[in-house]
Amino acid sequence: MSYDTMNVFARILRGEIPCEKLYEDEFALAFPDIRPAAPCHVLVIPKGAYISIADFGAKASPEEITGFFRAVALVAKRLGVEESGYRLLANAGPDSHQEVPHFHVHILGGRRLGPLLTPA
Repeated sequence: MSYDTMNVFARILRGEIPCEKLYEDEFALAFPDIRPAAPCHVLVIPKGAYISIADFGAKASPEEITGFFRAVALVAKRLGVEESGYRLLANAGPDSHQEVPHFHVHILGGRRLGPLLTPA
């Protein structure tokens, strides 16, 4: 699968679609999810064109990987959920319900989140 340069996150990174920037550096951009599933629900996306975490792990430089995950940790701290706890979620592929084909991490917190999955 090739990277779709017209996906919504690619368009946000190019400035074609506005977002409320909560954090930005050379490696990552963080902004609120438009359909929050928790009181705190923020997306963190890498600046590079990566479809999934497998693609990111295989193609990103060590600096990009380190910078991205440091950004995720910093955003969680700035959101004030570090002490109470939060969940990181990265969907990959159709069975996971990945809606945008650009690797991203959801930071969810602000309340007790319950079990990760409901029984099948």
